[in-house]
Amino acid sequence: MDKLTEYLNAHPNDELHPSEIANLLKDMNEKSFDEAIQSIPKEFIADVALELPDRYFEDVVESFTPEELAQSVSELESDDQTDFIQELEEVDHSIAKEVFEKLHEDDQADILHLKQYDEDEAGAYMQTEVYAANLQDTVHDVIKEFSRLRKEDELENVTYLFVTDEKNILRYGIGLDNLLVFDFDKTLQENIEENPEKYKTVRGNNHDDIQDIVQKFQEYDLSSLPIVDYNGALLGRITSDDIYDVINEQATDQMYNLAGVNDDAEEDDDLLKAGKARGVWLGINLVTAIAASLVIGLFAETLQSIVALAILMPIVASMGGNAGTQSLTVVVRQLALGDIAKHDAYRTIKKEVILSLANGLVFAIIMGIIASLWFDKGMLGIVIGLSMIINLFMAGFIGSMVPLLLKRMDIDPAIGSTVILTTVTDIVGFFSFLGLATIILL
Repeated sequence: MDKLTEYLNAHPNDELHPSEIANLLKDMNEKSFDEAIQSIPKEFIADVALELPDRYFEDVVESFTPEELAQSVSELESDDQTDFIQELEEVDHSIAKEVFEKLHEDDQADILHLKQYDEDEAGAYMQTEVYAANLQDTVHDVIKEFSRLRKEDELENVTYLFVTDEKNILRYGIGLDNLLVFDFDKTLQENIEENPEKYKTVRGNNHDDIQDIVQKFQEYDLSSLPIVDYNGALLGRITSDDIYDVINEQATDQMYNLAGVNDDAEEDDDLLKAGKARGVWLGINLVTAIAASLVIGLFAETLQSIVALAILMPIVASMGGNAGTQSLTVVVRQLALGDIAKHDAYRTIKKEVILSLANGLVFAIIMGIIASLWFDKGMLGIVIGLSMIINLFMAGFIGSMVPLLLKRMDIDPAIGSTVILTTVTDIVGFFSFLGLATIILL
């Protein structure tokens, strides 16, 4: 008996969560996984498939009929329904079409509506299931309708009531805690008019960039955000659980981009695809490494004359690379969190340069003393000390400037930053160290 079946038998009365099932499946080997899939409660098939990493998606959906998949998809909210159908289209377009055609026409309409948005637009992440009350509704009627919808499981994660006028234009937002202290016999408008400013609500446009929506959630500490069109008509809402997913995806993309790795390729089991994605950046890095070697080649005679330079040279490049990576990581993350405004570039670069330069001075003194005692050459200590100051200065400048420049060009600040930084710190480090050695020691 597999772990999933054991769990289901041991917790027959517990309300399962798809993430729990997904975690159990991920811990299984391939044979047990294939057997356990059939134990998934039919209503959770689509939800579990979305919870699992992408590489498991095909194995799950191929284990069930289009009828079973359609039945499970119908239990999802509109945004998750759209995600499932789009992922299924990538696996097998004909099955996706068959599942889509078996859905209720209202679900089909919602999916077609959400699919029209680009993946970076707010509309692609919204749920069309949203309860909005009219200004002229009485509080008593609103609560009665709210209760009915909740009992029938037509709404979930509801903490906010959106209020529209007769043209469906969003006017206000009321927390359920505020709704409960209203006069139940009065209309919403009559209650709101006592303090209308209190119920003005933050909103997003359906074509807003999803990163702008993320910032609104963080800035206003929201649990949900109404989404409107250009006329202000209410279209749906985005909930915090979707925003958590966006933040996680963004953090993963940044981490992968800094390492020159592609997120989509790494999630795929196709080794050729992943190897190709990595190989592109490794190839670029090879070219930059050759450029650094050419700089070393310019000072071949100096290296032959003073062997100690070959021993100390990697220290200069390594310190510069690490200092630059510190600046690069800080700036990329602050840009992602929206902590750096457009006019903040000078302040950011200045801060990172000062920090790198201060560290450069400290470690230049330390390394200068070590080199002087190690090789019994006082001037060698001065050479490596000056070189470290120059290289750490450049590391702080490039590490902060490159992501800011890429951001200004509407390019992900993490993409290519590491390669550019490594190239500069290596070349500047080698050139300054060997160049100063040639001038001072020879």
